[in-house]
Amino acid sequence: MTVPLALVAAIAKNGVIGAENRMPWRLPSDLKRFRSITLGKPLLMGRKTFHAIGRALPGRETVILTRDLDFKPFAESTPGVYVAHELEAALALSAVRAAAMGAEEIIVAGGADLYAALIARARRMRLTFVDLAPEGDVRFPAVDWSEWIEESWVSPEPDPMDEAKFAFVDFRRR
Repeated sequence: MTVPLALVAAIAKNGVIGAENRMPWRLPSDLKRFRSITLGKPLLMGRKTFHAIGRALPGRETVILTRDLDFKPFAESTPGVYVAHELEAALALSAVRAAAMGAEEIIVAGGADLYAALIARARRMRLTFVDLAPEGDVRFPAVDWSEWIEESWVSPEPDPMDEAKFAFVDFRRR
């Protein structure tokens, strides 16, 4: 049985998800949600996304997909961080890690190229719609919304540290 993929992303009104290798907003509430969604699951991400995060996230394992054959995540080996150089190898490694962790899904955590490559294979999307339209150089791929069913839409009151209003919206594939 294939381990299902879930795309997790925060997306501005104009589709922007990143600017100069960082998130173009500050939303601690979204980071808390990301943590709750991803704990105990493998994260599949690209090298730039990993660099933007800057570290391995506790309670998760990370599979980094990169074309750079010389890429090393840190100077020394880091437990729970793996590197793959081809998409299918990254998916296979993520599935092995999901089984080892007892996780019911693999989290696709970005960036844009990885979202675009895997959106057609994803079973779920856990999105944060951010009420901003910032400048940015990274966008979420186009979505054929007819293929998705909205499971929940929650618009919580922003925390005082949040820079914008937002909605947490979960979708599953039809």
